[in-house]
Amino acid sequence: MLALVTGASRGIGAACARRLAADGYTVLVHYHRAAGMAEALAAEIGGTAVQADLGDFSQIDRMTARIHEQLGRVDLLVNNAGIALNGLFQEVSDQDAMRLFLVNVGGVMHTAKRLLPDMLHAHRGCIVNIASVWGECGAACEVHYSAAKAAVIGFTKALAQEVGPSGIRVNCVSPGVIDTDMNAGHDADTMAALAGETPLGCIGQPADIADAVAFLASDRARFITGQILPVNGGFYL
Repeated sequence: MLALVTGASRGIGAACARRLAADGYTVLVHYHRAAGMAEALAAEIGGTAVQADLGDFSQIDRMTARIHEQLGRVDLLVNNAGIALNGLFQEVSDQDAMRLFLVNVGGVMHTAKRLLPDMLHAHRGCIVNIASVWGECGAACEVHYSAAKAAVIGFTKALAQEVGPSGIRVNCVSPGVIDTDMNAGHDADTMAALAGETPLGCIGQPADIADAVAFLASDRARFITGQILPVNGGFYL
């Protein structure tokens, strides 16, 4: 079984790659710039590192074409890669906002679009998208990020309805506050406050998300599609 995990050089993506490899997948470790980290992880888990800027559809086309020609059908796509923006809505530049949507929404949709034909032909496959709690409830000073992740949730539900009759399942994991580089910019007080707002009283780990992805990718979730699985410690109910 072949799995492509986007944004897999570190954080949640790396945790997903390790977990899926442990479950028997051959994992394609996608990266944009962190070649060294991706190649080291691929060597560790017996996978292959693949590169593309997911904000450039022509690069996605080249990456997926190479995968198809050299390795065959991708059985599982984990759309994890994404970028964040912090700041007041009116102060975020149009260029930064469009780049965020291009990667976080366009990259997710276009990667799925390019891998779906093989899944449709085989009448089987699985897609797991990584959204965010902010896509469910919204966050001040993260308006663009929240909107993009809400779009990922909508995409998940709509695509699941469209490709379900072809035996393909599409689901979404919605993380809460997770200990990743994306949250590394917060100071200790902010992280402590976020932990305090979480009923379970702690910050999540990348492995928590990887476990949810592995479940949705497995036969144990064979009758689950179009669903949003919150992994947030009760942060948003």
